[in-house]
Amino acid sequence: MTELLMTQPITLTVVLFAVCAVVIAVFGIRMTYLARELAVATGLGQAFMGAVFIGATTSLSGIIASATAAWNGEASLAVSNSLGGIAAQTFFLVLGDLIYRKANLEFAAASVENMMMSVQLMVLLSILLMAFNLPSGSFLGVHPASAVLLIAYLYTLKQLLAVHDNPMWLPRMSPGTVREQQHQLRNKNTHSKAQLLFHFSLCACAVGLAGWLIAGAGIVIVERSALSAGVIGGIFIAISTSLPELVVAIAAIRMGALTLAVGDIIGGNTFDTLFIAVSDVFYRAGPIYLAIADTERIWLGSAMLMNAVLLMGLIYRERKGVANIGMEGALILLIYFFSVAYLAA
Repeated sequence: MTELLMTQPITLTVVLFAVCAVVIAVFGIRMTYLARELAVATGLGQAFMGAVFIGATTSLSGIIASATAAWNGEASLAVSNSLGGIAAQTFFLVLGDLIYRKANLEFAAASVENMMMSVQLMVLLSILLMAFNLPSGSFLGVHPASAVLLIAYLYTLKQLLAVHDNPMWLPRMSPGTVREQQHQLRNKNTHSKAQLLFHFSLCACAVGLAGWLIAGAGIVIVERSALSAGVIGGIFIAISTSLPELVVAIAAIRMGALTLAVGDIIGGNTFDTLFIAVSDVFYRAGPIYLAIADTERIWLGSAMLMNAVLLMGLIYRERKGVANIGMEGALILLIYFFSVAYLAA
């Protein structure tokens, strides 16, 4: 598709980008409502639904973009799309915090599952940090770190389920903390789990397809610029492929499903680390971890630092802050804008 768009007028590409953004907005909002109902119907909770079902669905466009870039030999583009996407989506949480006016989002969305997901993300990012600095080694052209990354993701996902089913820590329910309204939703919901899953799957397909198209359009738009692959992937393509996460997070905040919103962002971030494992399979010039530039290391450091600050905010739970965002939100803004300014300079 990218090759086809490259032969078309840039105006057509921009129109396609805009139309896909509208499709993502419409179906993403509907998918958010369905996810909230599924969280109650299945008993999995909003955090897990946001992390796994929505996080994986909204990341489809990004994983396709990274795999395509890796297949075309663009290692820097593939990796920076993953790590830049994590940074961008963490930044999106601050935007959501600005929208939610009642309290700091990290205070209101009190959830041990969201804290566990932040730890999960830090584990996966640490594995990437080690892989970027280990000696060369591969099996059938795939680095062992790719398998370790997948195993670590599945294991920590199992731990997340255990935390949901039998939490050993519980947040203090202070005024302003939003509970999941399970009882009310269960009474209102007249659809079966099978119907909810079917409708969710339809919306997910629409969002995934639109995300894939918007990723292709975004690649075409930025490839006509003179920016480096690390900047293109880490800023422009990463933001383009992260639009579904932004739409879902804002929709969830608007409906009061705060845990779902935070889970969507953090869960999407953990899934984004798997982009690099998939890209390693598609990159045929050797292990993709050894083909990166300094730009990707900066994106990795930014992603780790932003996630650590977010985890600190989830634990500390500052109720109010400047412009209704806590100190962690301000720090995340500074880290992201500094990283973008440094790399774009």
